[in-house]
Amino acid sequence: MLRIVTAAAIGITFGIGIAISGMANPAKVLNFFDIAGTWDASLGLVMASALAVAAIGYRFVLKRPRPVFETRFHLPANRALDVPLVAGSAIFGIGWGITGFCPGGAIPALGLGEPSAWIFVGAMLAGIAAARTVRFALQQRATQNT
Repeated sequence: MLRIVTAAAIGITFGIGIAISGMANPAKVLNFFDIAGTWDASLGLVMASALAVAAIGYRFVLKRPRPVFETRFHLPANRALDVPLVAGSAIFGIGWGITGFCPGGAIPALGLGEPSAWIFVGAMLAGIAAARTVRFALQQRATQNT
């Protein structure tokens, strides 16, 4: 139970930070990408701050023998730059640039009453379902061919 409460507290803190920083506002995010027009560097500052906090956090946390509420750390085993990683990153970036939303900003925007966030989150969930379906089909095909 304490694990769930802790996860909820962390998620709420993240959502409040996203809302306060303005990153739940798609116009603010799109202005970051509009270098020739109404460029707004604040997203870069938010990213740099997040990177600094994460770097410091990882440095301290990974020195521990294990997480507080788990038996081990769950770190990615695959560190290869492969086609699914690069393609997924490109699709994420294109979608972010078109809509001004990423999942981290869209979910708090739901709570702020941003109507376009509902459309984005619905499309995001449909995309996740489609990607899982395609990946499953490709794995089935690869299994049958071996």
